[in-house]
Amino acid sequence: MHVPSAADELAKTLAARADPDFAVRMQRYFPHEIRALGVANAAVVEIADGYFRERRDTPAATRLLLAEEVLARAEYHEEVLLGFAVLHKVARTGLGAELPDRCEHWLQTYVSNWAQCDDMCLKLLYPFFLGHLELIPRTRDWVASSSPWARRAANVAVVKFVRRTVGRTVFELPLSHVFDNCVRLMHDDDVYVQKGSGWLLKVTAGVHPDEVAEFLRTWHTEMPRDTFRYAVEKMDPRLRRSLMELGQG
Repeated sequence: MHVPSAADELAKTLAARADPDFAVRMQRYFPHEIRALGVANAAVVEIADGYFRERRDTPAATRLLLAEEVLARAEYHEEVLLGFAVLHKVARTGLGAELPDRCEHWLQTYVSNWAQCDDMCLKLLYPFFLGHLELIPRTRDWVASSSPWARRAANVAVVKFVRRTVGRTVFELPLSHVFDNCVRLMHDDDVYVQKGSGWLLKVTAGVHPDEVAEFLRTWHTEMPRDTFRYAVEKMDPRLRRSLMELGQG
């Protein structure tokens, strides 16, 4: 495969699916204007999968080079998603231990909104970590990143691992991982980082409600409102009410 030519072909296929009206409607999901073609997320994945349907023998290392090429050229929102979609099918078994560091670089360099961040976390890093559970702690370093998207990803990349059956075993994210992340990000001034912390706490509360409730009681005076409200969203109504009475409601 000639990587630049492959990137050209993918970009043309994506552009051919552009819908200017849909691009305008997309803007309501973002607080700042994004440069979008107007292609649905599912269609972006379909384009990547379709390209490789007749190229099934493409090595994962070549796909990685292509992803880098697509991301480096990206001018539109969906082109960033396309860069990640190129790797979806090989994420679990085809990519190596260098991927978390590479993803941190992408978060710092190419990701520019919450949707791109979450797409990477849930469609690329999630299947990757299913095959590399031992590498999950690498994401803890991201809380110190200068990029708000890397800081958000520190929590969003692990929400599916609070408790997860993987093969014949059950993996549980240590509570110390959850709570340490949230404490370190407690005073972050980016609302999407705060919502990411709240999301992780909300999922953790589904498995460890008493421990999360105690964490919220301890930290509620310092915790941003967005984080707190996300955290209690799915709790038992009685417990939720008692926590809301702390003054964060």
